[in-house]
Amino acid sequence: MTWQPTTSIEALQARARLNRVIRGFFAARGVLEVETPLLCHSTATDPHLHSFAVPTGDYTCYLQTSPEFPMKRLLAAGSGPIYQLGKAFRFEETSRLHNPEFTLLEWYRPGWTLEQLVDEVEALVLDAATALGADLQPFPRFTHAEVFRQVLGLDSHSCADADLLAAARRRVNGDFASLDRNGLLDLLMSHVVEPALPETGAFVLDFPVSQAALAQKARRPDGGLVAQRAELYISGMEIANGYQELVDPAEQRDRFEADLAYRVQHGLPALPLPAFLLGAMETGLPESAGVALGVDRLLMVLTGATDIASVVGFPLQRA
Repeated sequence: MTWQPTTSIEALQARARLNRVIRGFFAARGVLEVETPLLCHSTATDPHLHSFAVPTGDYTCYLQTSPEFPMKRLLAAGSGPIYQLGKAFRFEETSRLHNPEFTLLEWYRPGWTLEQLVDEVEALVLDAATALGADLQPFPRFTHAEVFRQVLGLDSHSCADADLLAAARRRVNGDFASLDRNGLLDLLMSHVVEPALPETGAFVLDFPVSQAALAQKARRPDGGLVAQRAELYISGMEIANGYQELVDPAEQRDRFEADLAYRVQHGLPALPLPAFLLGAMETGLPESAGVALGVDRLLMVLTGATDIASVVGFPLQRA
């Protein structure tokens, strides 16, 4: 067995420097650092996210794919603006861009719009780039419809599922007949659209309403609905994913129940309803914008790394 870390001392020092930048950034802006449980009674219901289940005696708990649910409970309890820098877990294969255990920065801004939060994401990333000696400039902003139309000639909001499937078969190797609309949108985004975005970075805004997840919906100028969701991509990688957070408990319950029903229909592991979060939302979740940022991937961008193992001390194979 090889016991040595896969990263260098220089990369460890860069991570420490990045962590200092993050904490200093939020301290200067009056955002409170919090810690929430990694092991919880419920987890993300999204059918495209897979959690580690952990037996804990009388019941099963789950390692969190992000700290979103307990952080929103803190918001409902009156915490004000908060951030968390720590570990998250997703039950996925190890790859050049993913380790099942990873470092996530997540923060919430009560009373803010998503546009304000996008500005703050940009400010943090540019501050980090300056501190680590990387050359990044303010990022252009495109809508999801714009980038899909430019790269694939399709309107991602209104095109037929058959058009998405045909595009996937044309542009990506594999058999995708079993994918639903969201699966096809995700596949085309990750394999075709993301690589065509500016290498130096870009924000993509206004996602298809079917991909709202935990985001609010809004009207487009043409009257159609969009998800108030924004993602930052740099060097062909998704770096951050932000929402104008859904605060309606009835709609949130409906979305959770739809996810759980989809899981049953497609043979995915059954999960409990996130009752604690729904209880918090019923008490009152403030209007907020929130975002999750992948620290390992940002560190890859800032140090020029091409494999996550080179910025993570001990990836799964050596953990």
